[in-house]
This record gives sequence, structure tokens and C-alpha cells, in this order.
Amino acid sequence: MKGKQAMIFNESERLSSIPPYLFAEIDEIIKKKKEDGFDVISLGIGDPDIKTPDIVVEELKKQADNPENHRYPSSYGLKALKKAASDFYKKRFNVEIDPEREVISLWGSKEGIANIAYTFINPGDIVLAPDPSYPVYKIGTMFAGGSTVTVPLREENNYLIDFNEIDLNIAKKAKIIHANYPNNPTSAGCGIDFFEKLSSFAMENNIIVCHDNAYGDIYSEQSAKPVSFLNARNSKETGIEFYSLSKSFNMTGWRISIAVGNPSVISSLGKYKSNVDSGVFNAIQLAAAKALENYDELTMENNKIYNRRRSKVWGLLDKIGLSYFKSGNTIYVWTKVPEGYTSSSFAKLLLDKASVVVTPGSAYGLYGEGFFRISLTISDERLEEAIDRISNVF
Repeated sequence: MKGKQAMIFNESERLSSIPPYLFAEIDEIIKKKKEDGFDVISLGIGDPDIKTPDIVVEELKKQADNPENHRYPSSYGLKALKKAASDFYKKRFNVEIDPEREVISLWGSKEGIANIAYTFINPGDIVLAPDPSYPVYKIGTMFAGGSTVTVPLREENNYLIDFNEIDLNIAKKAKIIHANYPNNPTSAGCGIDFFEKLSSFAMENNIIVCHDNAYGDIYSEQSAKPVSFLNARNSKETGIEFYSLSKSFNMTGWRISIAVGNPSVISSLGKYKSNVDSGVFNAIQLAAAKALENYDELTMENNKIYNRRRSKVWGLLDKIGLSYFKSGNTIYVWTKVPEGYTSSSFAKLLLDKASVVVTPGSAYGLYGEGFFRISLTISDERLEEAIDRISNVF
């Protein structure tokens, strides 16, 4: 009706209390710059430009044609995917996984990380999360009413959690500790020794470990092949691991991941999920099983591309004189901002002067200040052009 005042609907306090999601903001910035006629190159979001492997796409097509796959899936996951996950963990990490009790399918690791908080966190409970880190560790905790205590990741410690920095009184009260190696945003890796310490710390303090293994199959020939948290002693007693297919198999849009590990934690997560979702489309689960069955060949091809791009970026950064954390893991290069800039001011400078989008390190937490993240998920030519543009700013 003309002249009628629009109704106002107030967001919940929990939603109003969080800032806009980082990568949604980056998308809006890119959109606005393009509307203004600028050729924007984004090094901000880790969304692979490489296509999903043909063998996986063909499996999806075949399974989507089967009417049996059009019915409600299980929130706990399809038997075929859980068997493929179990076989994968045995071949890739030499870890025995019970497909019936120790695996669950997820709508991507992001969903699992958020929902693990709702599964175990009561209002006022404490969660330990690294800083800098993937923002969802903290956001999921906040939505569930918990409180995040951050654990600094420092360059001088190769961005590994230093358990001596965690107050013992806090540790005794904590319910969950998040970890992520190979690490986003720093690209740092870790060995079995670190995971042994993580498992021991969790056991001593009765904490659930939630290890985010989103980049475990992206590595260079020069770096050690990443291990799983579940390779550590007592790891199945202390927690779970989220293994994402998004980056390793170029399946970000498919929204498929698995959580593996402690059967009690897996069961509780499934209990929560069965009340809020109806599982991942069976055809996607079967395509994911095909990816896991062929992981060696598929990830090898990916790594050839990322290793070439990583080396190219390192060389160009060396020419410019920008220092970076030298790691052969993940799809990111963690780079220091020049003297005289903050993470945000330098990211804004590159956007204004070069139409290049990078992610300021401060977006990942207090200890990310002074750095920015470069993503390797654009073509070699555009990647080189982006670094050239950054060079010209100087």
C-alpha cells in the first residue's frame, strides 16, 4: 500500500554482534570495483580455479541419473562414502578407521566446525582457538554461547601452538581446542611430534581436539608430506579431524567433507546434525568417494600447478623485496607488509592503486597484524600480472 511504512525486523543479538563475514565483504569490494570499470585481480579468496577432475564429475552425472539417489540421504553419511573414507585414511595416513562408528559426512568442513560448537558448547564454556586462524572457529563458538580464548601463533615458533602459553586454569575449563595444519592463513606445517603434544595436552585437560585438515594434500616435493592428527598416540581418545575435499580436489562448490575420529564425538555430532539437516545429496557423496579412491593421481596433478605458482610468487616477491613465510604447504603465501603500513592500510593501498585484492592478516586475528595473505588460485598469467602491479605500486 502506498505510503505504508516498511516493517522492521530486528536480528538476534548473536547475529548482530558479529562483523560481516570476511569473504562476503571481499566479494562486495570486487563487485564494486568492477562496476566502476576496473580490471580487478583477486588474490584474496582460496577458491581453486582448477576444474573438478573429470572422473569425479562423470561419477556425479552417473549417480544423479539414479532415482534411488533422489531420496533423503542420511545425516551420518552414505555407507559407500564412509568405506571410501576408511580406505583413504588407511592408504594415505596408515590410520585404521571404523567406517560405521568413526566417520560422518558434512556439508563441507565449515558446517562441521560450526556445528561442533553447538554439539558440545554450553553458554559460558571456553574454546581454545589459534590466532591467526580461520574465522569460523571463533564465530561458531560465539553462536553457541561459548567464549573463545585465543592462542597466539608466532613466526619465531614456525606458527605452531606453544602449549606453555596456555594458562593451566583456562586449559582445565576448556571444552574444545581447534588446530589447523597445514595452516590457514600462514601455510605452516607440522610433524607428528606436534600432534603428539596436542593429543597429550588434550588428554591431560579433558579437551576435545578438532583438527581442521583442509590442506593436508597440498604440498611441494621439497616439504614433508603432511601427516594426520590421527597419526598421534591417543588421538582417537581425544578428538576428531575434519578432512575437506574442497581444496585438494577442487570441489569447493560441492560442499562435501568428512569428520573422522573419536566415535563418541562423531555420534554426538551426528545426533545434532540429524535434527538440523538431512545429509548431503547421495550423488555428491558417491562422487566424493570416487575422488578419495583416486586421491594419489588427482592431488599429484593439483600440486604440480600450485608448486609452479608458489615458486613464481616467491621469485617475484624476492625481486620486490617483500619477505614471506617460506612453506611448501597450502594454496597461500603469508607475506609481511612493508614498513610503515598496517595489514589493512596496505591491502587498501593495493586495491586503490593496483586493483589487486589481498586479505589483510588482521582479518584472521590480532596476531595476523603485519601480514597479508596471497592466494594461488588464479592462472599463472594473472598471478604474475598481480605481483607486477604490486611491484609498480612501489
